[in-house]
This record gives sequence, structure tokens and C-alpha cells, in this order.
Amino acid sequence: ETEPLTSKKDASDCSKGEDCKENGLVVRNPKSALRLVEDGSKVHPSQGDKGEAAQISNGYSGVQSSAPCNGEQQLMELEERETWSKKIDFLLSVIGYAVDLGNVWRFPYICYQNGGGAFLIPYTIMALFGGIPLFYMELALGQYHRNGCISIWRKICPIFKGIGFAICIIDLYVASYYNTIMAWAFYYLISSFTAELPWTSCTNPWNTGNCTNYFSKDNVSWSLHSISPAEEFYTRQVLQVHRSNGLDDLGGISWQLTLCLLLIFTIVYFSIWKGVKTSGKVVWVTATFPYIILFILLVRGATLPGAWRGVLYYLKPDWQKLLATEVWVDAAAQIFFSLGPGFGVLLAYSSYNKFHNNCYQDALVTSTVNCLTSFVSGFVIFTVLGYMAEMRNEDVSEVAKDTGPSLLFITYAEAIANMPASTFFAIIFFLMLLTLGLDSTFAGLEGVITGVLDEFPHVWGKRRELFVLGLTILCFLGSLATLTFGGAYVVKLFEEYATGPAVLTVVFLEAVAVSWFYGITQFCNDVKEMLGSAPGWYWRVCWVAISPLFLLFVTCSFLSSPPELRLFDYDYPYWTTVVGYCIGTSSIIFIPIYMIYRLVITPGTLKERILKSITPETATEIPFGDIRMNAV
Repeated sequence: ETEPLTSKKDASDCSKGEDCKENGLVVRNPKSALRLVEDGSKVHPSQGDKGEAAQISNGYSGVQSSAPCNGEQQLMELEERETWSKKIDFLLSVIGYAVDLGNVWRFPYICYQNGGGAFLIPYTIMALFGGIPLFYMELALGQYHRNGCISIWRKICPIFKGIGFAICIIDLYVASYYNTIMAWAFYYLISSFTAELPWTSCTNPWNTGNCTNYFSKDNVSWSLHSISPAEEFYTRQVLQVHRSNGLDDLGGISWQLTLCLLLIFTIVYFSIWKGVKTSGKVVWVTATFPYIILFILLVRGATLPGAWRGVLYYLKPDWQKLLATEVWVDAAAQIFFSLGPGFGVLLAYSSYNKFHNNCYQDALVTSTVNCLTSFVSGFVIFTVLGYMAEMRNEDVSEVAKDTGPSLLFITYAEAIANMPASTFFAIIFFLMLLTLGLDSTFAGLEGVITGVLDEFPHVWGKRRELFVLGLTILCFLGSLATLTFGGAYVVKLFEEYATGPAVLTVVFLEAVAVSWFYGITQFCNDVKEMLGSAPGWYWRVCWVAISPLFLLFVTCSFLSSPPELRLFDYDYPYWTTVVGYCIGTSSIIFIPIYMIYRLVITPGTLKERILKSITPETATEIPFGDIRMNAV
């Protein structure tokens, strides 16, 4: 046993054979100098002390050395990494990232489509054995190794470094369409500042003869060809899809949406350009405001006539659905995309934590908050759908047939427009959508920024503001296709193909690399080093077997039956499926390309190349008081 490295000694208290502390550094005397060194995975004791290897309290071996071995050892001196100002900044950032627009529109729809209350059983099971373990794993990896999604692989399994590049490409794809949905919400927000909301009547220039306002005081009959004013406002005024013939003829660019998106990217830039110190403050608004609005809308929805019909439809269990495979696939996909591992965000955010932060507790708290938010959002949506069904004198299933963004921008917007104080509720609702989307955008771009800055510190380390500016301009230019009159078709294509199977593949390989190559024992030792106790058998079994199988199951289910895309009255042609798979493959192709590149540039025989490529090449610094140790 040795004296703790955090013990403090004055220079005057140093005696022969003991350590001194000068200017914040531990100094060893010539007879016993503990050098914190890096030399691949080897540690070399000095000639006088070859038999003595002190066991340091972090689980790694420290050695006595008075000089470098073979000139290969060197003392690593790295700058202190930026950390969150407060713990709550980190928690709000992770919650803001995990709770996004999908919680409001995707979960309620999937829940009632797959058995209502019965769906909560597969959802909970998939969360416990798939989603939360992967969420916890990424938080622990980022916090321990303190690197972004690219450079972290040098410390885990270098041959899998292509995963980091794939993650960055996926994040750029998401930024190219996700922010366009926020631009739609921003357009609605601006349009809401009127005494009468523009999607309440059929007397506007964009309306057609099929426009039918069944909320009017006149006796209006709803026919097969009837279109609500809210739907015409969304399709003909905001999106203007009638001016496009589909993906092969997108039409011109909507200047209104372009201005909205430009303003959104401006807000994003000035929120993240300085790092987590600034974005950690912005999320105090963007992460908390949606909960205030959700509560207001929940209370309002519960007091509407017919609200009980919507709640009953939402939660009424259909136990037969549990026997269908697609229900379990939907549950797995929903919890996975809701918690959001695989986008590099959790790695980036947790890398700015203090080393001994309790990431286990963080994982449980944030994932629980995320799941509960999804569940409560269902009540917010379905109380209003019940009200709509009551007003139309139809079944809830007829009202709830809209999916995705249409559920928010058509059905919910229409319900709000016909409530008392409609202008107020419209403003706060679309403000909520904006804030839900903003912190998710902050997170996605931070995943790319941290990954690139950690990989190329000498190029971009002191130029963060310039890099973030270039990145936001790139994302804005990449979004131009989604701002066309047929942009909604592009958004749907990217949403289904650009992220889904690619992210599932990335996280599957990440789980395999950490559990099987880096080693589950080593990973658990890392967690023990941070938290003081190693993860139990439940977590180990999930990481080694259950979570990878969970990902493989969802990926194979998706690939075996690709979605047949349809938006409004447009059926996507077959060639769009091929284009979709090409977009998805364009990101994960970096993984095998880097593996081949790595094996080619590594010297030695094939066996030696493989062994070197799967062996961590860089030490992980472990902070101990005023010094930083290298785990080798």
C-alpha cells in the first residue's frame, strides 16, 4: 500500500525517499521517482526498483522509475478540459437532448397503434434491457475517457475509429432536416400573432373549393373530399407541396421558410459557439419551458368536452397486440431513438463532467424523465383528439389517422384554433415545439464539434467559434433541399432512411467494441474508478449480450421490411428506397473503410496488425487531486 497521491506535503516536509509537492506538481527524489508515463500498454520500472511496482488506488499499476526506458516514455501534459459550470446544466442538457419533438408526436401515435396501455409492457421491457443500459454505457465512456466520438476510440479499440466519423455524418444528416421542422413551427408561431388564426377559415387566398370548416356556426356536412382549413394552411401555405410534383420535381425554394431557418441557425450558433458554458445556461430555458407548457396544455385538454374519449382510446389495452412481432420492434425502436445513444451527444456531454460525477444516477434520472415525458405527452395529445372527435361526431380513430408532424401541424393546430383564447394557446404551443427542437439541435451539433475538436486540437482547438460558424453554414446549405416546395418529401425520406438503420448499426458495433474487444471487465473497472463501485451482473449481462441482441433484432426487422413511404397523396417511387439506403450507407461505410486503412498503415504481419489495431494506443488520464495520471 502506498500513501494516497492526493496527500499534501510542503517542500520543507520532504525527507529522503519521500515525495515533494512543488507548484502543484508531485516531484519524486532521484532514488524513488514515480513517473506517470505512456508507452503503449507497457510500464517500465527503473533498474534499481524493477521488483517494486506500487499498486495505485485507481486500479492501475504505478512504477518506480528515475529515467525513461529506451527513450520512449514521456510525461503527458494536457490542458485541463472544460467542465460544466453546475451539475444541473449537464442534467438539463441531456434531458433537453433526449426529450424532443418525437416525444410529442411519435410516442402517442405508436402507443395507440400498438395496443394502447398494453404497449407499455414491451416499452418498459425494452427500456430496462436495451435503452437504459446503452444510455448508461455512453455516459460512462464519455466521462471516463473525456473525449468526443472520434478520438475516444484510440483509448478503447482503435480499429473502430470509423464509428466516430460515421456518427458525425449522421448528425449532419439530422441537422439538414430536423431544423426544417422547427422552421415550420417558427412559421406557425409568427402566423399566430393575429386576432384570428389563419387556419380557422376557408376565405384565404390559398384555400380551395374542398375546404370545409366544420367548426363554423353554419350546418356543414363533412364529405369524403372535404379538407380542413388547418390542413390547407399546412400543405398549401406553409409547405406549398401543391407546387411540386414529388422528389423528381421539388420546385423552387420557399423564401419564407428560408428566413425562418436562417433565424433558427443564428440562435443555435450564438447558443453553442462558446461551448458548454453558454449552452448549459441556454438549456435552463429550452429544457424547462416545454414542461410548463405541457402542464398548461394538459390541464386545458382535460377540461375540453370529449377529452375522456381520447384518453380511453390512448390507454385501452389490446392484449392480443402483444403477440405481434412488430409491436416489440416498435417498442425497441421508440425507446432507442427517444433516449438517443449513437449520435455522439452523450459521449460529448458527459466528457465535460467531473471525473467522479455519479453518471449512473444521471442515467437513471434522465432516462426516467424522458420516458415519463413521452407518456404524459400522450395525454396532452389525446385529450385534444377526443375533443376533435366530439366536435366532428366521429370516432377517435378517424381523427387520429394523421402521423408525424401532421399530428402537430394539422390536427393539434386545428383543435387549438377552435378553443377559447386560441391565439394564446397557439403561441405557447409553437414556442414549446421550438424549444423542444432547439436543445436537441444544440446537442447534435455539439456531438460533431466535440468530436472534431478533440481529434484535431492543433487545428481547431483555439478556433472553436470559427469552426462552429462553418458548421452551421454547412448545415444551413445542406437544408436547402428541404426548403423547396417538395421539401416535406425530402424530410420524410431522410427521417426514415438517413438515421434509422445507420444509428442502429453504429450503436451495435459500439456495444460490441466496448464489451468484447475493450473488455467488459476493463470497462467495469473504469466505472468503479469513477463511482467507487463496479456495475452489477445485470448491467454486465445487458452490455455483453442483451443490448447487442436488442439492436440486432431491431436492425434486422427494419432491413427485412423497409417502410413504404407515403406523404399526403404522394406515393414514393421505388427508386427512392434505393436512394434512401444509399444515404444511410454513406455514413456507416466509413467504418469498414477505416478498418481497412488501419490495417494497411499498421506495420507487421497480419496477426500483429490486427492485435495492434484492437489494442488501446493512448493512455486515459485519471485526475487525482492536483495531478493527472495515465491509465495504461
